[in-house]
Amino acid sequence: MSARKISPKRCCVVYEMGFMVDTQKEGGEHQWNCIRNLVRRKQVDSSNDKADSHHHQQLAKALTFPHLIAVGVGSTIGAGVYILVGTVAREHSGPALAFSFLIAGVSAALSAFCYAELSSRFPSAGSAYHYSYICIGEGVAWLIGWALILEYTIGGSTVARGISPNLAMIFGGEDCLPAILARHQIPGLDIVVDPCAAVLVFIVTALLCTGVKESTFAQGIITTVNVFVMIFVIVAGSYLCFKTGWPGYQLPSGYFPYGVDGMLAGSATVFFAYIGFDSVASMAEEVKNPQRDLPLGIGLSLLLCCLLYMMVSVVIVGLVPYYAMDPDTPISSAFATHGIQWAAYLITLGAVMALCSALMGSILPQPRILMAMARDGLLPSFFSEVNQRTQVPVKGTITTGFCAAVLAFFMDVSQLAGMVSVGTLVAFTMVAISVLILRYVPPDEVPLPSSLQERICSVPFLCNEENLSSHVGTSISSGKQPLLCEPDDSTVEKKEARWGWVISKENRRKLAGWSIMFICIGNFLISYVASSLLLPGLLRYSLCGVGGLLLLSGLIVLSCIDQDDARHSFGHSGGFICPLVPLLPILCILINMYLLVNLGAGTWARVSVWLFIGVLVYVFYGRRHSSLADAVYVTTAHADEIGRSSGYSLA
Repeated sequence: MSARKISPKRCCVVYEMGFMVDTQKEGGEHQWNCIRNLVRRKQVDSSNDKADSHHHQQLAKALTFPHLIAVGVGSTIGAGVYILVGTVAREHSGPALAFSFLIAGVSAALSAFCYAELSSRFPSAGSAYHYSYICIGEGVAWLIGWALILEYTIGGSTVARGISPNLAMIFGGEDCLPAILARHQIPGLDIVVDPCAAVLVFIVTALLCTGVKESTFAQGIITTVNVFVMIFVIVAGSYLCFKTGWPGYQLPSGYFPYGVDGMLAGSATVFFAYIGFDSVASMAEEVKNPQRDLPLGIGLSLLLCCLLYMMVSVVIVGLVPYYAMDPDTPISSAFATHGIQWAAYLITLGAVMALCSALMGSILPQPRILMAMARDGLLPSFFSEVNQRTQVPVKGTITTGFCAAVLAFFMDVSQLAGMVSVGTLVAFTMVAISVLILRYVPPDEVPLPSSLQERICSVPFLCNEENLSSHVGTSISSGKQPLLCEPDDSTVEKKEARWGWVISKENRRKLAGWSIMFICIGNFLISYVASSLLLPGLLRYSLCGVGGLLLLSGLIVLSCIDQDDARHSFGHSGGFICPLVPLLPILCILINMYLLVNLGAGTWARVSVWLFIGVLVYVFYGRRHSSLADAVYVTTAHADEIGRSSGYSLA
């Protein structure tokens, strides 16, 4: 097939925010600018490529597999397990508490699989924000990044406020702490300040500023102490259970006193005990071998947490009948009923270690989120600065620690704790959607600096068979064929067959895009109906039917059509591949949407205020200062030709 080209003077076509725009008609497209800003997507690893290395200092490549395990386990296992087992067993699961933790662990594993693939494909700082910016668009990425900022700030403050009561128990009570660290109420105001919480946040912040390798090593030591305490609970508790005949399971009500529904309700509650493995993904840029270590770090840390949770649950429920558990101190009280009073001090020490590790896990990711957003121009460049000696974002870390310390000192943020879950669940949902987009409709356009526009127009786009085969039908945002040449009939008629159907690549991508949208709408309708028991019966059944139809039709379509071949070359290769696509991401979306809907109106009202502030910040700052504001979008094949002809690095 002979290659042909069109003179740049006759047609200079550029890709701007995912749409085909003739540069001579650009003035007539201003009414679409706001929408285009929301859907423009950045280049894979644009913060890591050689072209950007002159503008952005890189983080230290210092982490290995053991460091990631320390971060994942330490961020996940907080003090909640020392309290959660009693509450869930009494109110929901009964002796089936271990099954609740198992089901919740499997549900969390669905998100972990999605994180494992995206983190190994796009190993840069930013986690879910970074993945969404590449696969979905700037608007969604901004909201996720803004929600994660809220999550990590309130999460760190909540954890810090929980340390001082447990620390006081080790010293003999609340009155035994030094006066400078004890809680005090401000006269005339209904505010209880917690100096101990603020001091601990500042200590953790200073440790994080010394270097990522040093801080993760310290977190590993703290996590190890916590794990040994849990192992003590498992071993000593098992000995007592075998000695006494497992009295907690010798009940006439059986293993499921609240039925299967109660066990599932318990699973929804303990699901949040698994939140934390996403901290591993936020450190992808600092991992020496991200394709190997990131999936292993995410998967094994989640597996270890699930095993520890289940074994502790089996033992504690076996020591004491579920209805007799102390909801505040279930583990200590269980040992006390068997005459082991001193175990309470060891268990309290484990709770303090768990909280300290979780505090580090809450503050560690946020400066990297801020740095990623600042690199993209959505936040001031102040947050993107990396210290040359420690190679960590010191300014962002200090800012994060200061805000968390102020909140922990002045506010009882327990009422805001539900807001922490919103950022995590939204991030989990968008990561699953990003996997579907990556597999079926991966971005086929590359943003280049506007300074290269003359070079883009001057470099001819040769219409050889290789270019066209990788690009025909890859635009989902425009019905026009994005070609800079005159295709011949053999190219246009190129088809693919599946299950007896004949469908062009362009139509396949459009069909896949609509199917993904139907799946999201169907999942939301089903989640809403399942949570809204007060709706009239006819309306519930109608909405459930519509949602089920949309979900099922989208699943069938994605299962029948082929995944896009461009997925193999999109991002870094050789990493983890998420199995059971599209079923696994769809289940992940459904579970996370159900949990989001059930967070309550009060939580959503408070989160809406924060998100509204984020929208204002984006409109008045982020949108105008975005690094993609003046970007020129070209097809991947055309970008490769520009790179070969000019030596510009696009990888």
